Amino acid sequence: MASKLSNSNSHLLTSRAVADAASWYCAFILVALILLGFFRESSNITNDPIKFKGNQFLERPCDEIYVVGEGETLHTISDKCGDPFIVERNPHIHDPDDVFPGLVIKITPSQPRKFPR
Repeated sequence: MASKLSNSNSHLLTSRAVADAASWYCAFILVALILLGFFRESSNITNDPIKFKGNQFLERPCDEIYVVGEGETLHTISDKCGDPFIVERNPHIHDPDDVFPGLVIKITPSQPRKFPR
């Protein structure tokens, strides 16, 4: 009976060692994947042509449909996108001073875009 107990304890220790090794292996793989994702994300940010200052866009593409961002005015959008006739092309804008983040406007560039440096 003592040999059965010894054999059972030996099997239990072996199982525990295998479980510990598997846990460490999984933890190592998880940390490696997190670090890989972090470094890939940070390298994408540096290659991104859109620049940020705080949570404001400094340089943003001027698509035909444009969503006004925080701190933007019709004047800054007009300069950036090369469309001096934003108010005329957007009849839903009744007051040029009443521009707010999230307002959707139509942009029709008549001159090349200027990018701030």
